[in-house]
Amino acid sequence: MTDQKREKGSSILRVLEIVEAVSRAERPPSPAELAIELDIPKPSFHRLLQQLERDGFLQTDMRGQLVPGSRLHDVAMGVLHSTRFKANRQAILQHLSDLIGETCGISIPNGKDMIYYDRVQANWPLQISLPVGSNTPVWCTASGKLYLSSLPARRRQRLINDLQLTSLTRNTIIDPAKLEKNLKQTERSGLGVDNEEFVDGMVAVALPINNCDGGLVACLFTHAPVIRKSLDDLLQCEPQLREAAAKLEDLMNQGM
Repeated sequence: MTDQKREKGSSILRVLEIVEAVSRAERPPSPAELAIELDIPKPSFHRLLQQLERDGFLQTDMRGQLVPGSRLHDVAMGVLHSTRFKANRQAILQHLSDLIGETCGISIPNGKDMIYYDRVQANWPLQISLPVGSNTPVWCTASGKLYLSSLPARRRQRLINDLQLTSLTRNTIIDPAKLEKNLKQTERSGLGVDNEEFVDGMVAVALPINNCDGGLVACLFTHAPVIRKSLDDLLQCEPQLREAAAKLEDLMNQGM
């Protein structure tokens, strides 16, 4: 093997190590911290980092720290949406929807939003239309609040402070202190709840889908119009939701 080929292989491995470290970090690292952690010489690290930023895999936030870029999010979405698992995932969601009688789906965090990544629609004339790919706010949805509750306290507080807490319904919590109290309750229960906080006349609950390390990677949700089901009705479905979430965890962790 020539020196050029060895260097190319080494660079590819280093790129993957940088991407992996940023995607798994509990808090966004600084370039200096990451270079030391990965034991990559500063000139090489900055050259690779500039390339990753130019190509959209990483980006620098307002504090100069490294966070996943749009292309890295696309890669993650592609892995999760792989056709290898799509049929199994849809079968789990369909079975759950049949049991509950309501729309069920999966959402994933994306900054200050949650993305509706997959769902099975219930067979009712009255539907709440939130198609796959929809972005929903984290502070007033069952999945979003569940995601926020999973964050370390300081990171969660910073994010809440940076959010523009807009009132979307009469029940939307827009006071940061009240939202933090609600999130602590969510953290204790491990169950996200939306009591007509996102859409008037709609209630929802969500449970975490965790990776092998116990970190939240997605949320399993169900929602319903209150004319058909109350929040208490949906909460009674927690055992079925937890069983389906466990199956989805096993399925998704096979691909990681």
